Amino acid sequence: MLLRKVEKFLRTHHMPATKFGRLAARDPRFVLDLRLGRIPRERTEARTLRWMAEFEAAEARRASPNPLPRHFETKGFSYAV
Repeated sequence: MLLRKVEKFLRTHHMPATKFGRLAARDPRFVLDLRLGRIPRERTEARTLRWMAEFEAAEARRASPNPLPRHFETKGFSYAV
């Protein structure tokens, strides 16, 4: 059920319902309407789930530090890290 996934996402990411609706479905009342029983179209549900997955992937990339290169080169000189 979409509403459960959305509610879990909102709690996990500390995101207001209106912001989520604006970003994911281009409708600030989206989550509020879901809570009142709105049943979205299949395309809207798929787009929302895809947006949530992309958001979480971006958050994971941002949270994980980039590994340092083992060495780097500057003007022909190689330095070990």
